Amino acid sequence: MRRTLATAVLALSLTACATAPHGSSAPAAVSPARPAIAAAEPAPLGELVKAVNIPYESFTLPNGLVTLVHTDRKAPIVGVTIYYRVGSKHEPKGRTGFAHLFEHLMFTGSENVPNFDIPLEAAGSTSTNGSTWYDRTNYVEVVPTGALDRALMMESDRMGHLLGAIDQAKLDRQRGVVQNEKRQGDNEPYGLVDYAIGEGLFPVGHPYRHATIGSMADLDAASLADVRKWFIDNYGPNNVVLALTGDIDAATARPIVERWFGHIPAGPAVRSVEAGPVTLPAPVRREMKDQVATVQLTRAWSGPGLNDPDRIALEIGMMVLGGLSSSRLDNALVRDKQSAVSVAATVYPFEQTSWLLARMDVKPGVAQAAAEADFTREIDRLIADGPSADELRRAATRWIAQDISSLERVGNMSGKGATLAEGMLYRGDPAAYAKDLEKVAALTTESVRAALQKWLTRPPFDLAVVPGERTEKGETMGGWGDEASATASAPAKTKAKAKPAAAAIRKGPKREIPPVAPVADLVLPPVEKARLSNGIAVQLMRRTSVPKVMVSLEFDAGYSADGQDRQGIQSLMLDLLEEGTKSRDSIAIAEQQERLGASISADASLDASVVTLDALKANLAPSLELMADIVRNPAFDPREVARLRDQRLAEIAQSLSSPMGLAAAVLNPAIYGPAHPYGVPAGGLGNAAVIQKVDAAVLQQEHARWFRPDLASISVVGDTSLQEIMPLLEQAFGAWTAPATPAPRKALDAPVPVATQRIIVVDRPNSPQSVIAAGKALTMRGNDLDLSVDLANEVIGSGFLSRLNLDLREDKGWSYGIGSAVVRAVGPRTFTLRTSVQSDKTGDALRLIIDQMQAFPAKKPVTPDELNRVTDGNVRGLPHLYETNGQVLGNLAVNRRLGRPDDWDSSLASRIRSVDANALNEAAGRWLQPNDMVFVVVGDRKIIEPQLKKLGLPVEFRDPSVETTGAETQVSQTAE
Repeated sequence: MRRTLATAVLALSLTACATAPHGSSAPAAVSPARPAIAAAEPAPLGELVKAVNIPYESFTLPNGLVTLVHTDRKAPIVGVTIYYRVGSKHEPKGRTGFAHLFEHLMFTGSENVPNFDIPLEAAGSTSTNGSTWYDRTNYVEVVPTGALDRALMMESDRMGHLLGAIDQAKLDRQRGVVQNEKRQGDNEPYGLVDYAIGEGLFPVGHPYRHATIGSMADLDAASLADVRKWFIDNYGPNNVVLALTGDIDAATARPIVERWFGHIPAGPAVRSVEAGPVTLPAPVRREMKDQVATVQLTRAWSGPGLNDPDRIALEIGMMVLGGLSSSRLDNALVRDKQSAVSVAATVYPFEQTSWLLARMDVKPGVAQAAAEADFTREIDRLIADGPSADELRRAATRWIAQDISSLERVGNMSGKGATLAEGMLYRGDPAAYAKDLEKVAALTTESVRAALQKWLTRPPFDLAVVPGERTEKGETMGGWGDEASATASAPAKTKAKAKPAAAAIRKGPKREIPPVAPVADLVLPPVEKARLSNGIAVQLMRRTSVPKVMVSLEFDAGYSADGQDRQGIQSLMLDLLEEGTKSRDSIAIAEQQERLGASISADASLDASVVTLDALKANLAPSLELMADIVRNPAFDPREVARLRDQRLAEIAQSLSSPMGLAAAVLNPAIYGPAHPYGVPAGGLGNAAVIQKVDAAVLQQEHARWFRPDLASISVVGDTSLQEIMPLLEQAFGAWTAPATPAPRKALDAPVPVATQRIIVVDRPNSPQSVIAAGKALTMRGNDLDLSVDLANEVIGSGFLSRLNLDLREDKGWSYGIGSAVVRAVGPRTFTLRTSVQSDKTGDALRLIIDQMQAFPAKKPVTPDELNRVTDGNVRGLPHLYETNGQVLGNLAVNRRLGRPDDWDSSLASRIRSVDANALNEAAGRWLQPNDMVFVVVGDRKIIEPQLKKLGLPVEFRDPSVETTGAETQVSQTAE
């Protein structure tokens, strides 16, 4: 991937800006109390399969470019998805990681497009991204219909006119970015596991052995000559599948594709490689030490590729083993014997082989040998017996429901464009997904058992990651595999400085970037409103693009309801909801969801506790009945409470072994102090000392206190109507009465400590990167309607084109990326940023961040291009924020929570356009300055302390072993 957390923060920020319904209607009449609802059985698999359909047309240009077109007029957007038939398995020895490095270079500009991101984001594109994997490299963007010409011109320019724009400086900068991407992944707990799996499953030289990210030595060795050869050998149009999905049809698309791509000559066909599964001659075992809190056991085999007839049966079999909530491993190891705190089993399918993985995180205190014996016993039992008919049906239903959900997006990495393109690329059939679904529906218990016995009785590779000081280094892993015995492949001391490649010959005349055709303002279905007989407010937006319905039941609680002495209780209570009611145990709840193809989740955000149902329309009535039972009748069985309490303690310990987790544990308490509800670590996991004392009575009290109808509201999005769903909601929740006691209140107006600029350091030895997290509380609240600060934040730190990201990542190459956000909370808003930087640049990166923030607007006011990008670009991108039911549901809920006016969405475009340069500069000067920010740095103290002393800021040092948020400072000093 070439994108960073900055992209996620951008999406979060925009969603926070644009999260209200378009218009409203008068409340509907109150439904009669508790109407009779007929019981419903889950819909047959065949009926569900019929609901999955992506009709398409196709055409092929004379140069070999294959184009697939799917029409979906639900929004004025088009997904542009391009797959190149080349990935890391095609890399030669000594050049591992090059396919991914080249992907990064594809975003640095072509001969006629100096910068790939600016014109697209100004046009309203979102998810402008790319990724590399073993078999392919892809590039995606979703643009307003009026920007399709621009997107295709730019994609064609880098396909046909790239090399003249690539120089040594660009190569070196992107090399630094990729190497920091590798460091960032390696720095996480279990960050070296994937390297070890590739090494354990495949021999040296096997195309799937080395990691897509590659080795540091090979990345250092990449030269401009390699860039030219890779482009010429692999990036011809005959090696490409282009998918256009959304507000487009083939008759319109063909002349546009011919205009921009038709002149590009075909290149060589990508070379084929032999890369099938490998059967180990004998079992292989490996143990690695890492800075982790929990022993993790992984059992792995290489398996069949995408086109193998056993692949579907294996995927369903692995779901039964460890991919369902009621999987064999979950029931036996997590619920029954409680030797594991989490388990998983899955298939990672590639074109020519796959990874078959089963994994368990051992419960602290359980002997590793005993845990592994339990693990082996359950795997062997499924191999011998196969799944039951009910297990098979539940897994198949879940598979189909997930496929239906994927139909909501026209583009991005997993939408309809990717589904069609991957079918064509790997299997010569864009409709391969439909054949897979038919196979899923036709599976038998015997066919699944046979596949499991064929593939999982072969010798496995067993990997154990155990707590301890990490002795292996990520920079030496991920490569070809014979570096230790080949001096020529030893890590390079300096970057290779090849002679610059000759300028590429232009294949056509100079071309201008097309203008963006007019883009209509966002139009959404109306928000309909009603109330249940007990007063619970209901709002609904009807969307019929997929046969699914989402329902959220929100309570005015969240983990800010905990307070310092009860940290983690709210979220732990929510976790227990699915672990048993007065009439169902945890297994029955999990199995019923799987039979229905439904998903029920309970989560705490800062301000709200939310139970969400994602249901198939055909199974809506029984799904709602299950949701109501979970919400209203939790059992809080002492055995289940003890089990989840132990899991939470392990989760807290694991979080504190992560550099980002450590930063999150320190930042909010440092900003808000112990008296404010927001002064607790982000995420709401809680404090180990508090969780250790929680029992069933505490959770019953928490549920009774906050889960009451006078603190509740309901939002519904999907293929239903008020007339259809109100009787179901009334049956489920209408007779629920509020207790006589007053509703609890969170003291969001509590005082916040006076802010002072300082650095808090958490020592994490042997870290190849430092995590920097910073923040401060603002004196504005979330219901403030002014958008100036949100848009100013996009200029400085939110998004790929922000000043901080362009400087820290694209110019300096010190980081994989940086992101900032002005979080919309009900109480005071928080301005935060976070990044990971290479350790030797920690001090320089902090100075850069502070200087850039101080310069906006004093020395560097917003530019016209920046203003256009964050105003007109956002207006054009508004349809993306309402593409899926989940997005719309979240927007409706946030709108209600913050008390926004009903015309928020209909006026959002004009609100954004009304923000001018003066407003952005004023907002940046008032709200986004660093002089009162807390900077938390998690890294190797012996490396970063000398750097921080040069900044002249107060520095405190924290002991990472102290888990309480009120940890005393071990050492306090003023840096020189």
